[in-house]
Amino acid sequence: MGNRGMEDLIPLVNRLQDAFSAIGQACNLDLPQIAVVGGQSAGKSSVLENFVGRDFLPRGSGIVTRRPLVLQLISATAEWAEFLHCKGKKFTDFDEVRQEIEAETDRVTGANKGISPVPINLRVYSPHVLNLTLIDLPGITKVPVGDQPADIEQQIREMIMQFITRESCLILAVTPANTDLANSDALKLAKDVDPQGLRTIGVITKLDLMDEGTDARDVLENKLLPLRRGYIGVVNRSQKDIDGKKDIKAALEAERKFFFSHPSYRHMAEKMGTPRLQKVLNEQLTNHIRDTLPAFRSKLQSQLLALDKEAEEYRGYRPDDPSRKTKQLLQMVQQFSVDFEKRIEGSGDQVDTVELSGGAKINRIFHERFPFELVKMECDEKEMRREISYAIKNIHGIRTGLFTPDMAFEAIVKKQIIKLKGPCVKCVDMVIQELINTVRQCSNKLECFPRLREETERIVTSHIRDRESRAKDQVLLLIDVQLSYINTNHEDFIGFANAQQRSSQTNKSQSSAGNQVIRKGWLTINNISIMKGGAKEYWFVLTAESLSWFKDDEEKEKKYMLPLDNLKVRDVEKSFMSSKHIFCIFNTESRNVYKDNRTLELACDSQDDVDSWKSSLLRAGVYPEKTTTVESETTTTSDNFSMDPQLERKVETIRNLVDSYMAIVNKCIRDLMPKTIMHLMINNVKDFINAELLAQLYSAGDQNALMDESQEQAQRRDEVLRTHQALKEALNIIGDISTSTITVPMPPPVDTSWMGGSSGGRRSPPPSPTAPRRMSSGQRPAPRGAPPPPNRPGPLGPFNNSADSPQAPSRPNRAPPSIPSRRPPPSPTRQAPP
Repeated sequence: MGNRGMEDLIPLVNRLQDAFSAIGQACNLDLPQIAVVGGQSAGKSSVLENFVGRDFLPRGSGIVTRRPLVLQLISATAEWAEFLHCKGKKFTDFDEVRQEIEAETDRVTGANKGISPVPINLRVYSPHVLNLTLIDLPGITKVPVGDQPADIEQQIREMIMQFITRESCLILAVTPANTDLANSDALKLAKDVDPQGLRTIGVITKLDLMDEGTDARDVLENKLLPLRRGYIGVVNRSQKDIDGKKDIKAALEAERKFFFSHPSYRHMAEKMGTPRLQKVLNEQLTNHIRDTLPAFRSKLQSQLLALDKEAEEYRGYRPDDPSRKTKQLLQMVQQFSVDFEKRIEGSGDQVDTVELSGGAKINRIFHERFPFELVKMECDEKEMRREISYAIKNIHGIRTGLFTPDMAFEAIVKKQIIKLKGPCVKCVDMVIQELINTVRQCSNKLECFPRLREETERIVTSHIRDRESRAKDQVLLLIDVQLSYINTNHEDFIGFANAQQRSSQTNKSQSSAGNQVIRKGWLTINNISIMKGGAKEYWFVLTAESLSWFKDDEEKEKKYMLPLDNLKVRDVEKSFMSSKHIFCIFNTESRNVYKDNRTLELACDSQDDVDSWKSSLLRAGVYPEKTTTVESETTTTSDNFSMDPQLERKVETIRNLVDSYMAIVNKCIRDLMPKTIMHLMINNVKDFINAELLAQLYSAGDQNALMDESQEQAQRRDEVLRTHQALKEALNIIGDISTSTITVPMPPPVDTSWMGGSSGGRRSPPPSPTAPRRMSSGQRPAPRGAPPPPNRPGPLGPFNNSADSPQAPSRPNRAPPSIPSRRPPPSPTRQAPP
């Protein structure tokens, strides 16, 4: 081996692969390996069989390799093969190995030539191999064969990419010499994932099948399409040789004679052929393992540390132990109680950064949604005045009243108070729904025990529903209390004397708050025509007098300012194709709101955002559109009457009194509603979970049945223990390996622009008898016998050790080693052979 002191590295990785394959997964660890990539009939299988010296791979039409084959070659005194899925069974007949590969492939993929990413692990022991681990991947194909799916090319490409995208994977790109090298699928894939060429090794097959008068010398000398690690040429058996059962040893001897006798390759014959390829791959994989070993060990340790606590809990775990079930039931209920309280009261750990939930959402219901519902139910001004005038006239009856009747005030106020019942009940419903959602979120930690989770949700939800009726009764009682006595002596009530001055004071207060910013945020203007650019997102700023929008949140470039006079809000039905939630603003006097648009459609990402913006618009005086009923339409048409000045003054007085008193009632209800719901619902549910949930679970039935774990949890526990054991075993395997060894540096970079504009693999013709003899790559630019420039990468870069250097002069019809006296001195960046 070219890297003594590291002989055990490749068997070490083989043991790691077996350890992780035994648990059915790779622990998210990238084991160093070599992936063999090439097109259909590129000669990948023949190269692997030449390594082993045996025919053992399936052959035939279509895709032969339909599952990745992890081939582990191990140097030994005897020859046999083993499969990981047939532990303990030794195969000495390699025809049986081929049959087992075919049977195992069909077992997973079926007989319809489908493919699967699940690997087959094959280990071959032989005195004729060097320690090496390769992964034979399916050949790249273009056309489906038989019952293969139409996207078979994409499936194979994705499978190959799963392996070669890993930084720990060397890429053996196999390309036949009788095709245009610039169109090589293997080199193109390698270039996509390894643009610097740090991990790619080129293999050129079928050199003996090239057209007469052409050769691949420039490619093999790493001049035409340079790779940092260079190329190696091999000659495989032809189909006729395979059909005729030609011995692989004889084929290797024929390969050797081909390189030493061919005029274009004889000067580099020592660097070509299957034995040389096997030796180079052994060296490169060994050094690659050495380079990745520290990071690999660190990753193993971090994963082991992450699993330590969970594995410790599962070790010695007895699912059917009654005492364990009792203890775990107590722990689960206690954890459920803590999680519920944290979600309601708020907590610094496990904060949801995606959406509001639990206590935060209930807070929004109390202080945004509920006030919005209160304001939304307010009637418009004309209807209010009409009702007051009817009340005054009906109270006076046949007489003409001289004074403003206080009974009209009470009648209108009670009617307005009764309308508060709807928003109050709706507030309770919204809080109930959020409590139930919170219970379901907290019960996610009980998913290991399906029966326990189901029973816990049922008990707590039933209690919430029970408290719902009591909370609603209490809320309605609050409204009835307000109806029972109209307190006109309240300190905030303006009284009859000040009723006339209220309107002027209101106008002054509104004008003083004109510049107050109520809300800022991003909204999408949805009804811009496609001709004008379509829907666009802007930064909106809402004040008490206007709605403005800017290009961005720096608020430097104002796009438009919309006054809020005579504006109202209405809901817009969500379109089928849009994921946005939409509401619109319109002018009650049917004027254009924005440019030529009668409405301004604004879109948000969620319904919560829509409700929040509508609440903010309410604070600015932009009310929701009132739904017009048939009754109100008929009364509107018949009610265009004129009031005498005396009646109008009475209506104005009562109108101001009603506004003053309803402000007091609304303030009281908005204060009492959250307190009532907190006391009767939220705090009660928390106390119930803390004090009574466990007793209810015990009385619900068999506690042992409640703690029966799910099948998924049993699998998870088993997987964690096996993974933890595999990680410990892996760390033990690599714990005693010494990484102090002879290093072989990475060859210098080469020009890779050929992937973009090369004309392809045009090969030069053999030299003419009358022409001067063509020289090797290192001799061409220099005088005869001069050493090559120091950092020039030859075939296989750093592995062109001085004994195998192409600069040694070649002699026709002979194959001796390079002449020591003519050998150039080693480069400063290269390592002399051991």
